[in-house]
Amino acid sequence: MSPPVDCDVLIVGGGHNGLTCACYLAAAGLKVRILERRPVVGGAAVTEEFYPGFRNSTASYTVSLLNPRVIRDLRLAEHGLRIVERPISNFLPLSDTDYLKVGGSLAATQAEVARFSAADAARLPGYYAMLESVADILRDLSLETPPNVGGGAGDFFAAIKVARRFKKLDMAARRNVLDLFTKSAGDLLDMWFESAPIKAAFGFDAIVGNFASPYAPGTAYVLLHHVFGEVNGKRGVWGHAIGGMGAITQAMAAEAQARGVYIDTDAEVVNVCIDSRGAQGVQLKDGRVIEARCVAANVNPKLLYLDLIDAPVLDAEFLQRMRSWKCASATFRMNVALRELPDFNCLPGMVAAEHHQSGIIMAPSLKYMEQAYFDARTYGCSRAPVIEMLIPSTVDDTLAPPGQHVASLFCQHFNPELPDGLTWDGIREDAANHVIDTVARYAQNFRDAVIARKILSPLDMEREFGLTGGDIFHGALTLDQLWTARPMLGYGDYRSPVNRLYLCGAGTHPGGGVTGLPGRNAAREIIRDFKRGKLKVQKA
Repeated sequence: MSPPVDCDVLIVGGGHNGLTCACYLAAAGLKVRILERRPVVGGAAVTEEFYPGFRNSTASYTVSLLNPRVIRDLRLAEHGLRIVERPISNFLPLSDTDYLKVGGSLAATQAEVARFSAADAARLPGYYAMLESVADILRDLSLETPPNVGGGAGDFFAAIKVARRFKKLDMAARRNVLDLFTKSAGDLLDMWFESAPIKAAFGFDAIVGNFASPYAPGTAYVLLHHVFGEVNGKRGVWGHAIGGMGAITQAMAAEAQARGVYIDTDAEVVNVCIDSRGAQGVQLKDGRVIEARCVAANVNPKLLYLDLIDAPVLDAEFLQRMRSWKCASATFRMNVALRELPDFNCLPGMVAAEHHQSGIIMAPSLKYMEQAYFDARTYGCSRAPVIEMLIPSTVDDTLAPPGQHVASLFCQHFNPELPDGLTWDGIREDAANHVIDTVARYAQNFRDAVIARKILSPLDMEREFGLTGGDIFHGALTLDQLWTARPMLGYGDYRSPVNRLYLCGAGTHPGGGVTGLPGRNAAREIIRDFKRGKLKVQKA
């Protein structure tokens, strides 16, 4: 396919949100071109071989938040996407003799929890119902453009519409919304439960990609953010995309190309070209200038405004605030090739079982998670890191040779800013060794089972995927960086201070995770501006 001579929209960044945005724009009849700096599209949602015969999801690693409307509208299943759900949600090895399994069914989870607290088992249905009632609100809001503070009459009435939605809730539901949007996950879970294992199982969601103690205000929202998804119509379930996360973005790319989108890889954008009319195109690292009627950036807002736009173009107060945009998910990612499955001390066996096919959380309590955060603030790295391990090869034989396996290790907390002159290039191998040693405390054969490993420190994630500060969400999901304030009050509607320049990535509402919703919502606003004539070519 030849690039369009007369391009309507240039999309900077071919991650899943950029691909999603492109598909919706092309369906509206616009000519769209994607520019991706890496040799393959997909951003952080890619599947790559990291050792001969072993493939895995490189960065993002599990599916739930991908919106069913995006799956349907982009015909992802027709392009081969197949997602299988976990048999149970999570397995927590707690000691050499004890563990907790969560998921499969409510009755099964209650039976597990009852071993630690009968009261907690009895409270589970109420807790799930509370989460689901608030998650329903979040699902609806995630599909909408936030009312823009300082906008026109349309934004004013949109805000009233949202307020009326909350007014319909009874008082108990309003209190639940307030709790989940303001409290810490630790305080919320302490209100509901008494036993450490179940609080740890639920509390892990509050620190996924979130550099914070589980007792930090606002972490209850991060917990909520991770439970509003679904797999194959089943809400709150997590799953695996056969072929890895790259299967999602390859299906998106196939649909984009079927709709006439032109995709450029190895095309690194170094500058957004702006004149008195607004964004006119971009300049690539190789010197080429590509023009378009507008530009949509699927990158971290901090990267866009501080690195890709000349500073005099932007207001000084805006720039000052953007320099303070929080980007530090404190995440350390590693993929390992295994000659055999982990043999857990508390649940022995190396034949694939439901606990091997779940999210394996190595963090037995909220106190453990909090200490991991304190360590990272003090020393740069957690001395006892929080680890979630997935072994996708137990349900997907396309990823590893017969009888062998691949595992994803998602680890917290690893500060992108190290103290005492340390550098991530200098300590990345030691940090990886420490992660391996931590897993081996729960499964003694793990260290010897490792054949090879692929390490992504926070610095590696910034260099490889453009994730500023290694932030997997393009900006922290804190209360001052959500909804109409994402990425900043006055620009929460996917538009920017620069005419003809839009944002379509996870640094906009509803935030991070592989959802496709920032791309979908941004496309809707761009299409509206074309229909209103705001993006007609103007004379210089």
